[in-house]
Amino acid sequence: MESSVRDGYIQPCRLRLHRRVVKIIVATALSLFLFLLATGCTSQKSNPEDLREKTAQATSDFKRDAKAVAQGVKEGWSRDQPLDLNQATKDQLQSLPGMSTEGAERIIEGRPYHSASELVSRRVISQQEYDKIKDQVTARD
Repeated sequence: MESSVRDGYIQPCRLRLHRRVVKIIVATALSLFLFLLATGCTSQKSNPEDLREKTAQATSDFKRDAKAVAQGVKEGWSRDQPLDLNQATKDQLQSLPGMSTEGAERIIEGRPYHSASELVSRRVISQQEYDKIKDQVTARD
């Protein structure tokens, strides 16, 4: 897998995201395999109602896991692009390195921004905090 490199720094978030997606996919496949194995290897005659319940449960589990995979892929794609300070949610802002709940709230309260550097010039966050996130944020009008 090709790593994202920015100024010589390998971004571990893509690696963690990849590992998380792989774990979800493996868990889903394993769950489905075990379900099929359990239902296919029984010598007892199964009650149609029991079969419906098991199928419904397996479908529910699969849908939940598929949604988690889709969310992980969506997060991965959006991580490759800078976060727009004027549109980002509080949770998205808090996912930035070193960003506290209070810092995210101050950014939201100070909107709109014409450039990301306004975070420092308007004293929303410190220069040290800004240096940690400057390559990951932007301000679109």
